[in-house]
Amino acid sequence: MTNKQLQAVAREHGTPVVIIDHDEIRRNYADFKKHLPKVQAYYAVKANAEPAIVKTLYDAGASFDVASLPEFMLVYENIRQLPAKVQQDFIWDKIIYANPTKPKETLLALDQYKPLVTFDNLRELQKIKQFAPNAGVVVRIRVPNTGSMVELSSKFGCDPGEAVDLIQAAFGMGLVAEGISFHVGSQCTNFQNFVQALEMASAVMKESKSRGHALKILDIGGGFPAPYDRHVKPFSALAKNINAEIDRLFPPDIQIIAEPGRFLVATAATAIARVIGKAVRDGKTCYYVDDSVYHTFSGIIFDHCQYHLKAFKRGKTEISSVFGQTCDALDKISLSEDLPDLEIDDLVYSENIGAYSSASATWFNGFPPAKIVHVN
Repeated sequence: MTNKQLQAVAREHGTPVVIIDHDEIRRNYADFKKHLPKVQAYYAVKANAEPAIVKTLYDAGASFDVASLPEFMLVYENIRQLPAKVQQDFIWDKIIYANPTKPKETLLALDQYKPLVTFDNLRELQKIKQFAPNAGVVVRIRVPNTGSMVELSSKFGCDPGEAVDLIQAAFGMGLVAEGISFHVGSQCTNFQNFVQALEMASAVMKESKSRGHALKILDIGGGFPAPYDRHVKPFSALAKNINAEIDRLFPPDIQIIAEPGRFLVATAATAIARVIGKAVRDGKTCYYVDDSVYHTFSGIIFDHCQYHLKAFKRGKTEISSVFGQTCDALDKISLSEDLPDLEIDDLVYSENIGAYSSASATWFNGFPPAKIVHVN
């Protein structure tokens, strides 16, 4: 959208406002399919669970990675429109429950759908057997997360050396182990993580087959980096590495899925905020805006992400600080933004803020999350 269009939305809807461009989401999905043609994209709903985003990606042909029962039902609302028999056959094609740890109540609720779920330890497997015996299971292994913005390996994934024993345990319980999964960490800019993870997954699959259990599904997780700045290497370069390793390591009949979240939605949103205060502190101009790190800019806290702000106003710039509207001193959006001389009610905006931003916004201090406006 042009600056004029962005300002028009802010005038119509007020601030703070987040504008989500669905044409950009479709472009990102098409780009993913173009560069990884053998991989089915299961959108990680946690990145941004707006129902309109789920609908757009569903219509585009995406599948979905969910991590809670509400996320499962959000996606199922789209599947529900299909004939009953097709719905059941369609569940695995459209949804994987990829949170390795699940409350028993969730498993009980999911069992009627015969879901595909992940696990990474024996106790979780026993729980699945007890409360969701109709589930298919995918074992998640721990892989290197070096260089990723959000590290996941310390919390999830079994040691690769344990994986085949867990697969055998699943079959021994009467469950069916369908595949193996991994996650290299969110916003992975170290492409060697994927190479090492694919080699580890291949070794587990080969050992499992040698013990009589051939696996059908390879889930290569998420971590595909969004182009937040010029230092992020292009997705096409990562895809080239992944494709080469897949061709080298895995049989052609393996079903390969992935869980892109950030990659599909990060660049699709722009946040607009209004200057509500101005001060000079220790010689630096400070602006206070009507959004915060407890709201749209929550990714600064929860996602280790830094968002930059721009002004629609032109003029000579200086390094300034930008603070959020809450009373908490933690609420610092940026201590180093190159901005012109702004006044009360001027607007600032932040691009590439579609992932892990509104999704983790709160009502702290009684301030509501920013209004969401969908375009295209």
